Amino acid sequence: MPADTQISENLPLAGITVLDFGQIYQGPYCSMLMAKAGANVIKIEPLTGEPLRRRALSGGKNTTLPVAMLNANKRAVTMNLKDPRGRDLLFRMVQRADVLLENFAPGVMDKLGVGWSVLHQQNPALIYATGTGYGISGPDRDNLAMDLTIQAVSGIMSVTGEPGGSPMKAGPTLVDFMGGIHLYGGIMTALFERSRTGKGRLVEVAMQETVYCSMASSMQHYLTTGDIPPRTGNRQAALSSAPYNVYATNDGHVAINVVTEAHWQNLCTAMGREDLKTDPRFATMKDRSANMDLTDEIVTAWTTGLGKMDVFAITAKYKIPCAPVRNVAEVMSDPHMHGRGMLEWVDHPELGRVVLPNSPLRLHGTDKVASTPSPNIGEHNNEIYGAWLGLSADELSELKAAGVI
Repeated sequence: MPADTQISENLPLAGITVLDFGQIYQGPYCSMLMAKAGANVIKIEPLTGEPLRRRALSGGKNTTLPVAMLNANKRAVTMNLKDPRGRDLLFRMVQRADVLLENFAPGVMDKLGVGWSVLHQQNPALIYATGTGYGISGPDRDNLAMDLTIQAVSGIMSVTGEPGGSPMKAGPTLVDFMGGIHLYGGIMTALFERSRTGKGRLVEVAMQETVYCSMASSMQHYLTTGDIPPRTGNRQAALSSAPYNVYATNDGHVAINVVTEAHWQNLCTAMGREDLKTDPRFATMKDRSANMDLTDEIVTAWTTGLGKMDVFAITAKYKIPCAPVRNVAEVMSDPHMHGRGMLEWVDHPELGRVVLPNSPLRLHGTDKVASTPSPNIGEHNNEIYGAWLGLSADELSELKAAGVI
């Protein structure tokens, strides 16, 4: 690590160097979590930048909010792996690194001559992590994978949407981030093993596999009934819980999920409907599920007469699971997450004053890692290749002129 970079020793990944070939969301989120835990993360991009960066460049900018969110606390270099001198630079970096992660299509790094088998020879202690759509083996290995297509093939879209409507994707990019979380877990597991054996390992994560267990309720419905689970809108996937829905208020919506009979009893009190407590149509979860439409009508009749924050306050008082449906602006300004330090205002050199996230992983007793703005393409070429690898200024100039960095 360059001498001018100071990372606290009171961080779990202090001293760990990560070579980050992550692109779009999956890889960069994984390496962001590592950076926030104290790792020295070096983002390596082609000379034109990674795809998420190129979206910004097409608009005449160097960055976007997603780039800034996922690449804070990293340093960036450019590298042309199609040039032998670029591969030589990577070999030299690998010999000094602990982790290399990438989320290219299967075989891309192998075709460039820098796959796991080659880099493992360069550094047997290296953790090589790869995130793909379907995995690096199996008949579907080479199928093209994006968040949308994995939502389709995994079954997520089949149970998302209104009853009788078309399949629908989830609004956020869930699969990419699920892949990034699992990739982080795989790397951490391999680093723990290496601390005992001294040996590196190939770690792989397939996005399709990371979301399989999220379909548990729908699979239970199929196992129990033998029927393909329908799309249930905002109702519970197996249609076995009520009230469980999003209910209109006079200024928006609230989500209410009654899990226990105590919740239902409390909700009856909150709604001023003590009579419902002894009504056999609503006596148990099974009864309410059998009368789901009527149950929802009763709850809606109560919520529509109130504001969403009023409903939230009343349900909180009676300890009923409920939350207001908030928009993006409300979430980004959430005083709770700002108060906990999960969100913070950062002055970004290009984007101005923006909200950036910290890591959701809380390791108590460690130092807080202050957010640094995401780097521009190749911003740290001289620092990494010069101060860290020891290349001279003349060498750096020659490599730049030749399109290697």
